[in-house]
Amino acid sequence: MRLSRPATGFTPSGYHHLGANSAGEWSGVSGRFSVVNGSIRPASYDFISTRFMAKRNMGGGRINWLEAGWAQTGWSGPGRQRVYTFNTNTLTWQFFDQYQLRTGDRVWVDIHSDADGVWAAWLWWGNRWNLLTAQRLPIGPAAIIEQYVEVHVDSTRPTRVLVDVPEVKVDNVQLRPADGGAARYWRADVPTLTGNFGAQQRVGGFCLNWLNRYDTWTAGDCEADVVPVSPMAAPTPTTFRAPGPAVTSG
Repeated sequence: MRLSRPATGFTPSGYHHLGANSAGEWSGVSGRFSVVNGSIRPASYDFISTRFMAKRNMGGGRINWLEAGWAQTGWSGPGRQRVYTFNTNTLTWQFFDQYQLRTGDRVWVDIHSDADGVWAAWLWWGNRWNLLTAQRLPIGPAAIIEQYVEVHVDSTRPTRVLVDVPEVKVDNVQLRPADGGAARYWRADVPTLTGNFGAQQRVGGFCLNWLNRYDTWTAGDCEADVVPVSPMAAPTPTTFRAPGPAVTSG
């Protein structure tokens, strides 16, 4: 079955999220993202990202988090796919241009905490895990985990746009238990929040298909259904203990 793009011919402004939140707390998440070439307007706050996030709602409208993945943005390196992190300590997008991404690449990303509550983001590149950032966030050693393809359309731009997001593939998604046990695949038996959707989410003209809830999925422009694939074993990053309250690399 093929679903059409919005009848209006443009992508609504604002944020569009395709993915899932964990209902409970975990100490880490890892998995593999494919890299695609979407349509982003230069000199805008448009962006497309595929990322993991660890977060905690602090109350009073405050949320603290660390996210990592790849993104295309309109304000920095327009048109380029780049490895990035963002966290609420620095409130800054940090890009890592030493890792040159190309359309069709598949990259492994890992976010996890240590016993002291320092959260680190890692990228598998050059046959080893590379530290992107480590942050002492006030979210504790376990937190709510997100996995999302996220699209933002700049509402301050006067011209409407139809944002194109070719199919992004996410697979081998694993969660680290809060008690320090072995990582496990994010499967249907893990309490998970996805909104009131069935096998397919459809938001803002974009579709998500759960191929194997919730460790294997695709998201992007609404296309025909695809065949599920079997998950593969993921490499495990070494534990990192930050020497200070906040250390960044890159």
